[in-house]
Amino acid sequence: MQSTTNYLWLLSDVLGQGATASVYKARHKKTGDQYAVKVFNHVSYLRPYEVQMREFEMLRKLNHKNIVKLFAVEEVGATKQKVLVMEYCSGGSLLNVLEESENAFGLSEAEFLIVLESVVGGMNQLRENGVVHRDIKPGNIMRVVGDDGQSIYKLTDFGAARELEDNEKFVSLYGTEEYLHPDMYERAVLRKPQKKAYGVTVDLWSIGVTFYQAATGRLPFIPFGGPRKNKEMMYKITTQKPEGAIAGVQHRDDESIEWSYELPISCRLSRGLKDLLVPILANILEVDQTKCWGFDQFFAEASDILHRTVIHLFSLQQAMMFKIYIHSYNTINVLMDAILKQADISPQNQEFVYEGHRLELELTHQVQSLPKTTEDRPIILVSTEPKVLIGVIYKEPEIPVFPPKFDIINDASLAKTVVSAVHQLLRITKSLMKCRDLILRGTYWITAILKKECETILQQLTTLNLKLSFCQDTMVQGHKLYGPLTQGLTELGSLHIKLQSAQEFIMTSSRSVQSIQKQLDQIAAEWCQSRDIHHEDNTVGKVEVLLEKVSSIHSQLRKDRVKMKLQYNDEQIHKFEKIKLGMHAKKVQMLVREDCVQKYQKLLASTKEWMRIFCETRKQLTTFKNQSVNFIQELEKHQAHLNKILEQGLPRLQEEQQSVTKIPASRDNSEQKCMDMTIRMKQLKQEMEGVLWELEQNNLIIERLSIQKPHGV
Repeated sequence: MQSTTNYLWLLSDVLGQGATASVYKARHKKTGDQYAVKVFNHVSYLRPYEVQMREFEMLRKLNHKNIVKLFAVEEVGATKQKVLVMEYCSGGSLLNVLEESENAFGLSEAEFLIVLESVVGGMNQLRENGVVHRDIKPGNIMRVVGDDGQSIYKLTDFGAARELEDNEKFVSLYGTEEYLHPDMYERAVLRKPQKKAYGVTVDLWSIGVTFYQAATGRLPFIPFGGPRKNKEMMYKITTQKPEGAIAGVQHRDDESIEWSYELPISCRLSRGLKDLLVPILANILEVDQTKCWGFDQFFAEASDILHRTVIHLFSLQQAMMFKIYIHSYNTINVLMDAILKQADISPQNQEFVYEGHRLELELTHQVQSLPKTTEDRPIILVSTEPKVLIGVIYKEPEIPVFPPKFDIINDASLAKTVVSAVHQLLRITKSLMKCRDLILRGTYWITAILKKECETILQQLTTLNLKLSFCQDTMVQGHKLYGPLTQGLTELGSLHIKLQSAQEFIMTSSRSVQSIQKQLDQIAAEWCQSRDIHHEDNTVGKVEVLLEKVSSIHSQLRKDRVKMKLQYNDEQIHKFEKIKLGMHAKKVQMLVREDCVQKYQKLLASTKEWMRIFCETRKQLTTFKNQSVNFIQELEKHQAHLNKILEQGLPRLQEEQQSVTKIPASRDNSEQKCMDMTIRMKQLKQEMEGVLWELEQNNLIIERLSIQKPHGV
């Protein structure tokens, strides 16, 4: 037990150790609250006094939520060693987080964005105070879990920090070699004499390496054998890096370096975030300090990411999830261009469905007008043109094979690799299951929407057929009334041909729409089968159970490694556990490959055919709908024209009636014929007036039918 005036701690409660100091978990003597105390050793006192005092002064002047707070400076009672009493970060360091098996392939997107925001916030505070840290790395970024369960990351360890303005240089060497700028690495690690001075941009190189490691779970520059064993090749990789490259790996000795210009597939970040992050990494992982971005540009670009909103989209034809990072004040037009960049679907072919309803977007509206989206509730993106089915892009992790030889250290290391691989397989399984769920959800909605459109078109065809019947009735009445009295209405002949064309269209279209309805019913039946298979699939639950088992075995093997030497019985148990670990891992691999992936691929095959039918159906229905509207408009014109003909014929009919009544009857039979004709004329007049009245009533009925449209979806 050691203590100062107000704090005490056990030497066994060590949180971290460095060359000049150790950090312990301490408690306040009166309140019992937890703190972190940094106790300096005798080596620290060999440094110049101003260097010893620098960290105290730095922490006193820095006050920010993303910088570990200094509460007091005290001394150990007996030895008079200086002690910094600081904020205790219960979540450990970012390095501890990355060393967890779950994060072997990098942090989740949400956690990475918190790291990005925290580091940018902390570094901005340093630059505002003219401070260069000179030892940025995951081990010096501490994690605190807030009351809401969200992480907060804080910069710590300012032992190497010093005040330095943007245009100033320094020549002293500090830092950890994997995170050192190549110019500093050459002098500090390779011990090569050089007279270079270093500016504030050396922190940017360290930040670039840290961000890459946080995103991928590994360092960006790795020579064969590792950075610590192959230092010359490490220096060669960092200094010969091509422009735009963000990583370089040498897989075998004396082999060429494999350069990467993108983040790996195994990275858990979305393409939308990768597209914004990669240019930042490329421009701060720049050897030439004159070409490297300055802090102002780095802060501007990083802050731009943090101030964007995320629109979650699921492209149904491509079976892919997209995250569009966009400013909330941008217009829908800008959003559509961003979708074109990621999904390769032109704006004029983009249609959207949200929670079962078509989402009609106004190009001039802002993105903030869109409904809130999440990964579980994205906007469904549908292309009016065929698109290539892609699906979830993933790379299956390798499951290492345990050598039969008993090796307590190597076994623990391999066990961690196995657990990391199972975590990744679980994530892949969840991604495939989510993709299946969104495919089924989107397909259900599109089927329902198309069925509704079929009903709408059939109703239009019914209205069209009713108008056609009225026109035909009018023509019959025209022939009936005027045929005996006129030279013939030649216009009725051409109208008759047009009405026949409309009748043929109605019959053909009705049959086509009914055929489409049958296809949609077939898709609905297939959909039900796929849904049942999906709901009954418990692959995720099975993998989670196996993950718990392999994690438990890994925990036991880690305990064995701490002991270093096992008794005979414990050694046998260790061997059995190692065998079971391999069996569990292979079972997970089999579940993913032979169960989850096969069901997923089967659904993709069905989806490909469904999307083909949907695309063709969409075009047919659009054609039918437009033609129906055109025919209805034409028939209304014909009906109006026929009404005009009948109205014009009525006065002529009256004139002919009057002329008939003026003809003298020479004989009895002639007089009888004249009387019959007069009576007939009166009847025709009454029928004509009746027809006109019926036409007026029919027009009213048609207008009512035309406005009775089903609710849109």
